[in-house]
Amino acid sequence: MKQYQVKGLSCGGCAMRLEQEIRELEHGEGATLNYNSGRLRVNEEISMEAVRRILKSDGATLSAAPADAEATGSVNGHAHSHAGQGIHSPDDHEKEHGHDHAEHGDEHDHSHGSGWTKLRPVLAAAILYIVGLLLDGRAESWIVVTIYLAATAISGYSTFMKGLRNLLRFKFTMDTLMTVALAGAIAIGEWKEATLVAILFGLNEWLEGLGMEKARRSMDALLKTAPKEARKMEGGREVIVPILALAAGDIVKIRPGDQIPSDGEVIEGVSSVNEAAITGESLPLYKAAGDIVLGGSLNQDGLLLVRITKAYRDSSLARILHLVQEAQETKTPTELFINKFARYYTPAIMIIAVIVMLAPPLLFGGDWSVWLYQGLSVLIVGCPCALILASPIAIVSGIARMARHGILVKGGVHLEQLGKLELIAFDKTGTLTKGKPHVTEVRVYDQERLFRVASLIENGSTHPLAKAVLEETTRRGITDAGETPSSLRTIAGVGMEADIDGSIYRLGNELSASHLDMPEQVRSDIEALKAAGLTLAIVSDDSEVLGLFGIEDEVREESQSVIAAIHGLHIRRTVMLTGDHEKTARKVANRIGVSEVKSGLLPEDKVDAIRALAAEGRVGMVGDGVNDAPALAAATLGIAMGKGTDSAMETADIVLMQDHLGKLPYAMRLARRVDRIIRLNIGIALGLKLIALLLTIPGWLTLWIAILSDMGATILVTLIGLTLFLERKESSTAKG
Repeated sequence: MKQYQVKGLSCGGCAMRLEQEIRELEHGEGATLNYNSGRLRVNEEISMEAVRRILKSDGATLSAAPADAEATGSVNGHAHSHAGQGIHSPDDHEKEHGHDHAEHGDEHDHSHGSGWTKLRPVLAAAILYIVGLLLDGRAESWIVVTIYLAATAISGYSTFMKGLRNLLRFKFTMDTLMTVALAGAIAIGEWKEATLVAILFGLNEWLEGLGMEKARRSMDALLKTAPKEARKMEGGREVIVPILALAAGDIVKIRPGDQIPSDGEVIEGVSSVNEAAITGESLPLYKAAGDIVLGGSLNQDGLLLVRITKAYRDSSLARILHLVQEAQETKTPTELFINKFARYYTPAIMIIAVIVMLAPPLLFGGDWSVWLYQGLSVLIVGCPCALILASPIAIVSGIARMARHGILVKGGVHLEQLGKLELIAFDKTGTLTKGKPHVTEVRVYDQERLFRVASLIENGSTHPLAKAVLEETTRRGITDAGETPSSLRTIAGVGMEADIDGSIYRLGNELSASHLDMPEQVRSDIEALKAAGLTLAIVSDDSEVLGLFGIEDEVREESQSVIAAIHGLHIRRTVMLTGDHEKTARKVANRIGVSEVKSGLLPEDKVDAIRALAAEGRVGMVGDGVNDAPALAAATLGIAMGKGTDSAMETADIVLMQDHLGKLPYAMRLARRVDRIIRLNIGIALGLKLIALLLTIPGWLTLWIAILSDMGATILVTLIGLTLFLERKESSTAKG
């Protein structure tokens, strides 16, 4: 399938109709045209000339090149030209490659030109209409009628032709409704009102397209945050290459003010780096040799040499932009319902219009001309433009704004779910706590073996508790000196088991020593450490406990305020899920204020806990995305934090691109606002139409009132959806 950008789509209903017509072409099956993103996907064998003709019938146009080919072209077209060259200044480079910039510039102008193309006939028709009004009663009637007809034709020609084609195919769309209404108004001699209807409908279509284009442009601006070039070091020389030509292991120079081209590690230099493009955090971070930097970040004040660790296609920024682009193309349940509703709604309106035209004259002796006029007005009221537009602008605006704050939403459906959560479960370690535990208490029963065994078992493990134990043994001067256990295995939810010098040793929680009959002193020490809220790491062999490590994980500074803010959003319950023992879990829970604690859980127990909560309502699971995958998948909505970690982006439905929960309340508030706006838009779209339809009962509905109600609904829906781009200062609690 090839992907193209489509400019000038006038409405969601039109996009659905165009998609259906393209699917009817040879090799057109499976074609998709997404109104939200303006992207068309078609089979490579389809006739693009036929596709262009179909799009042109709605005033839409196709970009010159496949959208998915642009990035590839940038590599193929440029990588070779720079090989072996020395340093280029940005000015020289721009002159050298002016054709690329011109091409993009042309596309930009075209986008705006599309809107102007739709507006020009409307303005011309409006001028003719005003002339007709001025001459009405002063010139021959045929002259005035001719002017009105000319204005109607200029503004309504494309609508009339589309509607006529649809009528002949028995396809009932808004163009069909408008065509019948215009033809009927002209047939009964309502020249003036027919012209006004054509002009206002044209203006309405232009405004509708303008609103969606504004939302798309905001998304496009977000998607263009990727750097285009990098300064690669080759044999001591600096060579400018496109970022897509970079590979893992390449060394790049990052000057002050330059964007970092891809994920990498600083090997030389010191600077502050702004990661707002990735995490939404405005405060820069200090970076020096050995620190990790993310592609798309801005180097602020120092010169850095960075070793690329991921090709751009695999970098955090590239994956974020790809997921955001995919997100705007998914339809929410609300959108799917509205689109399905609109398919039945339009024919139903035509039936109602026929009833309005025929029933009063036939059953109650009403005036045929009056009720024919009322029926035509009903047709105009029935246009589903505003209804179809009620959701897309709000969804695209919401996703774009979330992304600007470092909150990655993988689809409109997840944004909708976030606004409807009733319960939220949190992993403890690494989510509510910092995930960097340290040993604060040690009980030694076998000085000779305890620290050596602990060091051998935990050496090489990536688990946070293992690192804490290893740091303590290293601090005490214990090193493995190249030794390794004969065997080593992990027991899920319990700990580690190793064969050292022919004996079996275990290091883990209380379950790891459940086979032992412990002395009273050991039991007393265990209870004391637990009472202090410390996590236990017990070292034992087959016959006795060698020692205890009491480990403490520091609670994140923002956890308490985040939980309080979430409770303020009327979440029914917050639940902490942890494999830790009850007393340690309760100590953390009491400090941060969660409603409920479930402790001593194995990974599979967390999944069971999430399923039990899901039976009570919509539940979100928040974790660090590394070892919470099953629970994240089992929840109604999985939310991971991980500053761009692969596991977070793979597993969760929503990713907080920071290493803290500070933006979770902000994300929830914004999601709820999107949900409220969609509901309000649907209410306005249907409410104004209902009011207009009720005017038919006393016979007060006119053509211009009908079109104004439709246009008013569209304008309101568009403006309300775009209010999501208006930033309000959030409290420091939300960090956003």
